[in-house]
Formats: sequence, C-alpha cells, structure tokens
Amino acid sequence: MVTFNEQTIIKNYAFIYEQRETIEAIADDICRNGFDLLFFTSSGGSMAMMQPFEHYVNVYSKIPVDSMVSADFLLTGCNRLTDKSVAFMTSKSGDTKETIACAEKLKSMGVRIVSVCGVENSKLAALSDYSFTYLDGRPQELVFYFIIGKILHNCGYFEQYPDFADNLKCLGEALAKVRIACDDKCLKYAQDYCREPYNIWIGSGDLWPNAYSYSMCVLEESLWIRTKSVTSADFFHGTLELVEKDVPVTLVMGEGVTRSQDERVKNFVENLTDKFTCFDTKDYELPGIKDEYRKYLSPVVMAAILQRIGKNMEVITNHSLEIRRYYRKSEY
Repeated sequence: MVTFNEQTIIKNYAFIYEQRETIEAIADDICRNGFDLLFFTSSGGSMAMMQPFEHYVNVYSKIPVDSMVSADFLLTGCNRLTDKSVAFMTSKSGDTKETIACAEKLKSMGVRIVSVCGVENSKLAALSDYSFTYLDGRPQELVFYFIIGKILHNCGYFEQYPDFADNLKCLGEALAKVRIACDDKCLKYAQDYCREPYNIWIGSGDLWPNAYSYSMCVLEESLWIRTKSVTSADFFHGTLELVEKDVPVTLVMGEGVTRSQDERVKNFVENLTDKFTCFDTKDYELPGIKDEYRKYLSPVVMAAILQRIGKNMEVITNHSLEIRRYYRKSEY
C-alpha cells in the first residue's frame, strides 16, 4: 500500500483526542462569556475544512452563524460582527498572509479569535484569544468536533454530545480501516483518471467543502489536474450540459440532510458517461461509532478516502504532492 501506516494514523489521531478536555474548555469559556455570532474565516483549504461546522450549526441549531473567506472580509467586512462575536480561524503554517491580516482586523474590532494551527508559536496564535496547535495530529476537524459540539451542547442543541465525543475515541482506528477498505477502488480511480484533460467533481452539504477543496488544493494545486467542482444543487443549472460519454464525473456522497441532492445527481449522470465514480461514506464501516452519529462524520470519512486517491496519483504520475510552480514561490 502506497505511503500508509495504520499505526501512525492512530497515533496522530490520539494526539488530538487526548487533549479533548483542554479543547472543550475553550468552548466552555466562550459560552460562559456569551456571544452573538459564530464566524468562520480563513483561506483556501483551511477555510473549507471549517465549513462543515458552519453547516452543522445552521442545520442543527438556531445559533447565529456566518462565514467568509479572509480575503473577502478584508475588503467588505461583515455587518453581523460585533465585539461580542467569536471568530474561528485555522492555518497549517500559521502565517497565511490574508488570514493574518484578517485576524488583525478582527482583533481591532474586539472580536474574540479561536485559532487552530499546525505549528507552535505562530503569528495567528499570537493574535488569538484561544489557540490549539495540532502539529502532526490528524484530522484537524477533530478539534472542531470538540469545540463546536460542546458549544452546541452548552446551548441546549446537542444533548448527546458527551456520548458522541466518547464515541470519537474509536474514530482514529476506524479512519485507518476506511483507508485500507477503499484503497483498491482509489488505486483504480487514480490509474484510470490521473491523466484526463478535464474532470467534474460534485458534492453537497457538509461534503461540498471536501469536493471543492480536494479538487482545488490537491488535484489542481498539487497534481496540476484540470478540475471543475460544483454543488449537487448547482450542477443542474449549467454544468450538466458538459457531461458526455467520455467526461469523468466524480460524486462524493455523505449521510447528512442533503443526501437526496446527491442521489438526484447520481441517477442523472450514471447513464450519461462511462467515467462516472461515486464515493459514498455509507459504504464504509466505522467500528465503535453509533449509527446515529455517522451523519456528522462524513467529512472526515471522505477525507480519508480521498487521501488514498492523491497518494496513489502521486506515485503513478511521478508528480510529488509537494511541487509548486507559483504558490509561495512568487509574489501575487
């Protein structure tokens, strides 16, 4: 199996899980001091990683929530923000230019900042009221399951949160097993589509950020594969006309409230192209996780699946995922 070590995955997961109480204490303090808005903002794939949690807050509570890419916020602002608001930010490097400028602006407004960073002593952490550093810990989403889940619980919207968080103790091992279970399919997908001139990727709800960020940050940025991403809802308002017999179409399906949108896409597309692939989180077992909680976990299950595609494509194409022509290589 290409570049995969089951025990490393489990160890990296445990690094974050073992700090559950520390992370939950951030949520408790936020709730103790009160807030009028939860605001998610960052850049690129880091922003996409947080967007499922905006989705969950919106779907499962009446807590005011909003999100905006940092570069947009710098120009337009957000008229819902006050000095009682809480902003969530994340950056692997901790120094992404637009994200740092956004944090500085938020801080000047008196907005409390919660940051999740990949390195210690980062610029973003220094600007934050609360910060968590995950280092090699994965997936970063686990930090937000604890923070957002506990906020929802404290506000009366997620009574089952303590049990949900207890279940998450098994998730690291479960995600390692998902990688093993999906690898043959992902290897064949990588072999079949790594040199296609054009790809369409589709997703909805809490998996739309996966479809968007994977097509942009992995296929386009890291592998230089031309890709169009579109939501399952928007697909029927334009992109459907580009589906032909030899056009690769990839659908990511989750188990949340928008699954019917994905099923609509699947029923339409699968008979129009010979190159249709559906990756469905429902196909994979999550030992130790109650079925009632699977609807919250589609993003991390899908991320585990998609990671196997990228790693296999990297080997097949002999194109390292670390190569860049422009990103952080030149001024722009």
